[in-house]
Amino acid sequence: MNFKLLIQYDGTDFHGWQVQENQRTVQGELERTLNLLEDAEVSVIGSGRTDAGVHAEGQVANIRLNRTFTPDKLRVAINGNLRRDVQILNVEKAADDFHARFSAKVKTYVYRVVNAPVISPFWVRYAHHESRFLDVEQMNEAARLFLGEHDWTAFSAARSNVENRVRTISEFTVESHWNARADALIIEFRISANGFLRSMVRSIVGTMLEVGRGEKDSDTIQTAIVTGSRDLAGKTAPANGLTLLKVSYE
Repeated sequence: MNFKLLIQYDGTDFHGWQVQENQRTVQGELERTLNLLEDAEVSVIGSGRTDAGVHAEGQVANIRLNRTFTPDKLRVAINGNLRRDVQILNVEKAADDFHARFSAKVKTYVYRVVNAPVISPFWVRYAHHESRFLDVEQMNEAARLFLGEHDWTAFSAARSNVENRVRTISEFTVESHWNARADALIIEFRISANGFLRSMVRSIVGTMLEVGRGEKDSDTIQTAIVTGSRDLAGKTAPANGLTLLKVSYE
């Protein structure tokens, strides 16, 4: 039976999604638990990898089990063997051909920035702190430059080993709102695409922060996209501000 899992995790104490030897990872924790339940090796296929320190509100994975479980009982059984920083929110039966990665159509990330002199301890794990003023209007104007299909070499990790760096960004917005718990302004960068390269979102956000501080202009961004020059992109933003928000399927 093929099952679709909706997963949330606080990525702070994980070395990313993908299994790594002698490191705690999200995929590793899930496979450890499922191996116990199935009494056999189970592969957890995620919609994509998240780097160390990156969070997820809507990660999706699929698993194939031979043992009989109802979706609710499987959810309870998995969660009962996991730590509280990763939990399964929902389990449902999926079609045999459903693949969490290859069936995905759009992925949406949100990057959160507390724009204030001080960051609340309640937000330290989940948002980047920027004490300098950020011009939201200027950043929204720059965000339009990232829309469409482009080669994103300038905004990806140099060590990424993918051959095709072309992706299509369908939506990119920058919004600010007052957060009572933070007692501060929180700026959210929300970006959707048919796929992302390693560190792509954080590189784009780092560039946008420089735009917001008046340190980078639109011409530089356009040149970076066209030439693929990483030197023209901004510094990669820290992982703690990034969250995988949603994965959409047909």
